[in-house]
Amino acid sequence: MISILLATYNWPQALKLCLESLRTQTDTDFEIIIADDGSTAETKNLIETIQVESPIKITHLWQEDQGFRKTRILNQAIEAACGDYLIFLDGDCIVQPDFVAEHRKLSQVGHIITGSRVLLNDMLTKQLLSWKHWDYKRFMSSLLNFRLSGGINKYLPLKIKLGDGSWRNYKKFVWRRIKGCNMACWKVDALAIGGFDETMTGWGHEDADFVFRLQNMGLIRKSGSWSTEVLHLYHRINDQSNAAENARRVREKILAKAK
Repeated sequence: MISILLATYNWPQALKLCLESLRTQTDTDFEIIIADDGSTAETKNLIETIQVESPIKITHLWQEDQGFRKTRILNQAIEAACGDYLIFLDGDCIVQPDFVAEHRKLSQVGHIITGSRVLLNDMLTKQLLSWKHWDYKRFMSSLLNFRLSGGINKYLPLKIKLGDGSWRNYKKFVWRRIKGCNMACWKVDALAIGGFDETMTGWGHEDADFVFRLQNMGLIRKSGSWSTEVLHLYHRINDQSNAAENARRVREKILAKAK
């Protein structure tokens, strides 16, 4: 079984589209654990409404809002997961109908998957948020127009799916294309490294630290590009005041490993 660990914070309109897209999956053998970093009652009410009608099990984990503590709530989600394979997703991302199926195809013992995203601009994001419900066919019918108008920054990865192979494997650790909004690993491996580093607070690089420590344990990082792309809704950039410090700490670990 797969557990989708879905991080969210105070954007119920986006979370609604995300959850609706998960409901359209061709592979339904999964659960959803919402890792809520202190959202208000509006998010709680939305989740409770969707839980009632959802054929997929949805668990809502919440912690008090004391600033950006995504690492802490994600570790609670890892512990609560019933699945032996974990997919990390953010509540401001919409997934394709084969998202879970494609991740399952790429899953492999001794590996971690880092997927990619398609960025949506502000105008297209507002358009999708105005829809009563998420409609993948409606979105895809205008895909080329979205690309030509600058609504999305990628086209072909949403039209072409490539299979598995050694070409997906990274030879060494690199920062590039690590996105906490789309990655996957085995629960046993996440637990083996103690999950996310909870001392890393504030936005930035907690996902790179997580991937580095998994690779440092001997896991092979595999690219999920051209297979598992998510649609990332536009939003203002988060407070990045802690990003430089978090990056410095990850670099220290990399240098220590190199010695």
